[in-house]
Amino acid sequence: MLQLLLLRHAKSAWDDPKAADRTRPLSRRGERAAAAIGRAMAERGLAPDLILASPARRSLQTLAALAPLPPSTRIETPEALYLAEAETLLAVLRELPNQVTSVLAIGHNPGLHELAVKLAGAGAERPDVLRLAQSFPTAALAEFALNGRWADLGRRPSRLVRFLLPRDLPELAA
Repeated sequence: MLQLLLLRHAKSAWDDPKAADRTRPLSRRGERAAAAIGRAMAERGLAPDLILASPARRSLQTLAALAPLPPSTRIETPEALYLAEAETLLAVLRELPNQVTSVLAIGHNPGLHELAVKLAGAGAERPDVLRLAQSFPTAALAEFALNGRWADLGRRPSRLVRFLLPRDLPELAA
């Protein structure tokens, strides 16, 4: 069984309207949400073998807020993940070796959301799948269980295990 975790970067700051999209940092709210999701991941035993993060500053800061990570966790920042569409994300993930059993991809909408909806499609009547279909907010985390190989991702059924939003966490509940 393979595990895929999809994490949208946390909320970014728009303080400097002239800043390039790629260099926008997290807002304070984003920093809090990313740290809370990191704690929630640790509490649930979600420790990926590999993290693939968009090289955008806000994605890298989201990644940093997940610390501490197990020392064996490998981190890569492929250029292809920056503002990647769902098909690009799929292509990157399908190339993973099957020795990697758990992957966390940190990226951007709309591609991340479109990929999550595609993967969750089989359980469309479930409340968590319906909630995922509506939106994939900043710092949201979707966990999928996959049978088979990474090369089969999106071609074979996968199951949405959980869809966790920062506002679901007691420390950030509004």
